[in-house]
Amino acid sequence: MFRLFGKKERGSFIVSPVNGTAIDISMVNDPVFSQKMMGDGIAFELKEEKAVICAPADGVLSVLFPTGHAFGVTADNGAELLVHIGINTVESEGKGFRVLSRAQGDNVKAGDPVVEVDVKALKEKYDMTTMLILTNPNGQDIRFQKYGPVTTGQALL
Repeated sequence: MFRLFGKKERGSFIVSPVNGTAIDISMVNDPVFSQKMMGDGIAFELKEEKAVICAPADGVLSVLFPTGHAFGVTADNGAELLVHIGINTVESEGKGFRVLSRAQGDNVKAGDPVVEVDVKALKEKYDMTTMLILTNPNGQDIRFQKYGPVTTGQALL
């Protein structure tokens, strides 16, 4: 897991967007993520047959792909985060994803549900490892710590 900020202040932390197991991003089976081409981050192995993917920080839902396979949050402190659900899942053209009453531009709180995913159906064709990428740290410090089981909303500090 990682530490983004020195103080625990409102809007200054990141939480797990899913229930699962947090793993080092370098373990992901896609070089775009494992080689940190989009930025540093953390990955999650999903354990549930259906999963709800949540906002990782307080901020604005700055990007929401119509397919539901990815979304971005610009945190209140200016850091930009991308949640990418699965590898190559854009090819599903939205099948197996359901955006939950959210629209691009909405304000979100850390832990707010954004997308529901039919992991069981999608994993027949796709690697469902889910990535949380810090695409723009906005000058913030990142410190990775231990990995392991996480629950939705658990602080990744």
